[in-house]
Amino acid sequence: MTIFIEALPVTKLTGVGPALAQKLAKLGLYTVQDVLFHLPYRYQDRTQITPIAALRADDYAVVEGEVVNVEVIQRRQKILQILLSDGTGTLQIKFFHFTATQKERFSQGGVFRFFGQVKGFAYALSMVHPESINPKALSHQHMQESLTPIYSTTEGVSQKILLQITEQALALVKKHPQTLADLLPEGWMQQYQLPSLVEALEIVHRPSPDADISALLSGTHLAQQRLASEELLAHHASLRKLREHAKRFIAPSLYDKGELSKKLMMSLPYQLTAAQQRVLSEIKQDLARSHPMQRLVQGDVGSGKTIVAALAALTAIENGYQAAFMAPTELLAQQHFLSFTNWLSPLGVEVISLMSKTSAAQKKKHLERLKQNDPLVVVGTHALFQENVEFANLALAIIDEQHRFGVHQRLALRNKGLTHQLIMTATPIPRTLAMTAYADLDYSVIDELPPGRKAIETRVLNNTKREELITRIAQVCDEGHQVYWVCPLIEESEVLQCQAAEICYQSLTEKLPQLHIGLVHGRLKASEKDRVMDDFKAHRLDILVATTVIEVGVDVPNASYMIIENAERLGLAQLHQLRGRVGRGAKQSYCLLMYQSPLSQLARLRLDTMRETQDGFEIAKKDLEIRGPGEILGTKQTGLMQFRVADLTRDQAWITRIQILSQDWFLLHAEQVQAIIQRWIGEGTRYGEV
Repeated sequence: MTIFIEALPVTKLTGVGPALAQKLAKLGLYTVQDVLFHLPYRYQDRTQITPIAALRADDYAVVEGEVVNVEVIQRRQKILQILLSDGTGTLQIKFFHFTATQKERFSQGGVFRFFGQVKGFAYALSMVHPESINPKALSHQHMQESLTPIYSTTEGVSQKILLQITEQALALVKKHPQTLADLLPEGWMQQYQLPSLVEALEIVHRPSPDADISALLSGTHLAQQRLASEELLAHHASLRKLREHAKRFIAPSLYDKGELSKKLMMSLPYQLTAAQQRVLSEIKQDLARSHPMQRLVQGDVGSGKTIVAALAALTAIENGYQAAFMAPTELLAQQHFLSFTNWLSPLGVEVISLMSKTSAAQKKKHLERLKQNDPLVVVGTHALFQENVEFANLALAIIDEQHRFGVHQRLALRNKGLTHQLIMTATPIPRTLAMTAYADLDYSVIDELPPGRKAIETRVLNNTKREELITRIAQVCDEGHQVYWVCPLIEESEVLQCQAAEICYQSLTEKLPQLHIGLVHGRLKASEKDRVMDDFKAHRLDILVATTVIEVGVDVPNASYMIIENAERLGLAQLHQLRGRVGRGAKQSYCLLMYQSPLSQLARLRLDTMRETQDGFEIAKKDLEIRGPGEILGTKQTGLMQFRVADLTRDQAWITRIQILSQDWFLLHAEQVQAIIQRWIGEGTRYGEV
């Protein structure tokens, strides 16, 4: 009788009863196959003894030596401190919790072997609470022959338990290899010299003594690459299926009548760039089809995405339908509402807003308008997701900065009606990442800035130059410039962030009494925030002190200086967004990045990158290397892009190969594709049905 590993419950493994099965379920381990694909996320190398002289802080290592001193030190609590020597150097072994028996065990002159993480304390290296082997055991205790896998755990599931059940699962699948099918194309396996699935799992779970340890630790071993390629294929296939699923729905065909859009373009004080025209043409082709548009428009800060969105909305209006525009923050939604009103109201198009600050009476009125068939544009925040918002004939949903909403919210909007979706982002995404994360979407890039834009000069300043900077800012404000002074998040607390901004505001007000200075942060009432922003736009303020609330979308062409305090604490994407708030007018603009010494190597890398380039895609590429895809896409909370073994930075080569493979193979081998998706994503595929 054939055993089907994917259907065999974990309770079939020795030692796994109902209680442990419940705990394993928290890790998503329901079947023997789940256990096999619960892969180590790192390894410990216990295969060799490291000389004490060769130890480095933060390394995990095995050391062996003679105990030259044992003492109990009284600090806030008693500490058992052992001095170990191996002839190359000495190492302190510390136990903060110990018994009299343990103390007696470590006798002077005894030889012991320890394993643990090396720490650097006051110029001396030490290990705290390491695992130990006593002299009597050393004679018959050999070094481990393979790397020790380390698995993700949960309460009640130890590393020891996971080692035991993975051992059983491997033994079972080696005995019945036919029960875990190789689903990758044979030609692919041969072309890239990939091991079979069973071989790859055995190597990754239990690396042999002759395995390439450095390759395993870096994730580049062929066994890991074989698994990574299949996992990337599963994610790509699931998004392709989501895309195909969307095409089954019927959406209204919105033909470009062109009358309103021509009037709007004639009223603009500038012409659209070639890139804007190209992307608008792609959008209009999608809208004319009878299935829902799913298009991502990516454009760097200031590339003109909003006017493209407004022109797309007019296509819906001309066909007698409604359009919705969603922004991630109240401040940004308000700005887009004003922009849409200024552009569309003169054309006779009704524009309404739906935000948390909208009064109850106004909200009721607007909700009633949406239930009617009249064409209009509604601008709002996440309030548009609420269940009581009903659209009579919504045809187009435009989502700004979609990574701030998440996949589930985007799909929830689709359920409001079978709508066309236009997703916009000013966060440049490297092409390989976009090809993987947004395989369910068509993809457009506005890769051209409006003519006449001057490059922003970016400089890095030590905080010790603060007083000189304040003097310089007084001069530039006298010359008619306006200045953003940003106090970013210093602690993970909005209260402390706002306090930092308030302290900076008070300091600048005292030192620059002749200037008009405003303050805006997340804890201000919406009406107060709007008043301050309006004053800054109208040049009634010279300096705007702010938290990163002004990161996205605030547009003041006369503001030509951006000062960012503690810039070393911010990521590249956020620094790039903040810098994009200036350089929108005719004046030469500057971005001054202030930092507090000493700088970490990573912080120095970020600041150097900002100084060297303004290319959003180059910055995004560097950001991907530093932070990884989950942070950039904002998907850590959505359940998407959570890889077990693949790494989108390390494994980029596979993404292009999968693109080529998917053109034909997906259609010809639908059952295999579905099996791969089920194997790697399982219940996660449900996000496509939200």
